[in-house]
Amino acid sequence: MENFERVCSAQTCRNAHFSENSPRQPKSQEDIALVMKKTNAAKVIQRAWRRYIDTCVFRYYKSLINFRRQGDPRLLLKYVNPKEAEFLDAAAGVHVKFRLGGSKFPPEIFYKIFTHRPIVDLCANSPKDYTSPLSKWPQPKEVHNHGKTVEDDHSGWYRRYENNGWRLLNHRLNIGFDNASSDSNLDKSEFHHSKLQRRQDVERKRKKKKIEWMRKMYQEGLLHASTPDPDTAALVQRATEGIMAAMEKKGEVMEWEVDELLKWTNSLNFEEYLYDWKEIATSNSSDS
Repeated sequence: MENFERVCSAQTCRNAHFSENSPRQPKSQEDIALVMKKTNAAKVIQRAWRRYIDTCVFRYYKSLINFRRQGDPRLLLKYVNPKEAEFLDAAAGVHVKFRLGGSKFPPEIFYKIFTHRPIVDLCANSPKDYTSPLSKWPQPKEVHNHGKTVEDDHSGWYRRYENNGWRLLNHRLNIGFDNASSDSNLDKSEFHHSKLQRRQDVERKRKKKKIEWMRKMYQEGLLHASTPDPDTAALVQRATEGIMAAMEKKGEVMEWEVDELLKWTNSLNFEEYLYDWKEIATSNSSDS
């Protein structure tokens, strides 16, 4: 019984001590408003400080790859991937590009090896699946009887896998699975055996990429006509709005509409932007 009274007395003293030393609870509306104001001010300061730290970290990583056409690609990859660095001789005609990426912050540095020499894909000259019965010559009864023939849907045909995606620069320190590098390795690309057809495909992709870029600039309000005439600028603005609306609904527009849009809206130079994007964070050529 005495022990129980001692415990109760000690508990009472403890509660009284904490109640005296605990922060004063706000009683009036003015006290509550003052506490909320201090809390919001502290949150603003914390967010500003985190923003400043994140900006400094990003600028540091950006400064690591802020170069243009500099550095021997073989020496750059000597300590990262020494096995592949041995193949980067002058005859290969390659250069290495570096980019920031990743699914979390701070960003990680990725690299990719490019070649500016002609590439010959032997399988692209004959991509058919020659083990399929549809690839055989038709029988005479199929030709002369005018029966129904099954058209080849190109299933099983050769599809080019690049297997040269963006890879982590510090892959030895990477623990886990990186989606950015793995997805880029699985990309399929149409590689036609005709050089003329490949050029047309590149031009078509380039025009599509430019339209997507202009759509983004239009959504951000940065796309304007290059003409100083206000009437012409208003006409271009209405035409741009119509084309963008058609692209949102149909997904594509006529070829002449695309050409006119690209001719009119030149205040933002896409070619200059694309050239700058290709030059930045790029090593020198191995044959230079």
